[in-house]
Amino acid sequence: MSIKVLLVEDHTMIRMGTALVLEKADDIQLVAEAEDGFKGVQLAKEFRPDVILMDIGLPVVDGIEATKQIKDSGLHSKILIFTSRENDDDVFAALAAGADGYIMKGATPEQLISAITAINEGTAWLDPAIARLVLSNVQRQSKTVSAPAEIKNGKNTFGLTERELEVLALIVEGLSNPEIAEKLVITRATAKAHVHSILQKLYVDDRTQAAVTAMREGLV
Repeated sequence: MSIKVLLVEDHTMIRMGTALVLEKADDIQLVAEAEDGFKGVQLAKEFRPDVILMDIGLPVVDGIEATKQIKDSGLHSKILIFTSRENDDDVFAALAAGADGYIMKGATPEQLISAITAINEGTAWLDPAIARLVLSNVQRQSKTVSAPAEIKNGKNTFGLTERELEVLALIVEGLSNPEIAEKLVITRATAKAHVHSILQKLYVDDRTQAAVTAMREGLV
């Protein structure tokens, strides 16, 4: 069954180019396009897409507010932020609004399709450039705490093991369970078990929320 996608982008040329990529992709059906956030919310309710590709800098209603409205409406659509903004505040705001992933407009068509497929399957997707940007910011903030013990105590608050912290760092980088297993030289079942344990300990429902919590709490 094809993944139904709604594209919300105000720049005509970018929207046309992205639409072409989506239309050529196997197992993806572009069901509608919107040029502003308000229309994006309306079309989301009308078409109930599996995935919404959402720009941030939209007219009328911006992408972050549109994301929040869609999530608050009870729709189960996954939202992939698609933007050129490399700003960690935007990343946190978008994910806090309920976005399921974040990818840069400079991504290749293959990366874009992979991101759409991943979040449709429930896997968090953070563009590597964005993950590095946010992690760099977190590390700078952590240094101002001055006491490494305080950061360590923060980790202990969640009860994460050293191995789970390694897995969590890879989740933040956007790696899937098979990729985590390969990176850490463990079985896929073990990687899956670690991810499940991390979600429970962080009191979150999915990998995206785990990544947000990790970055906000300075766990990675």
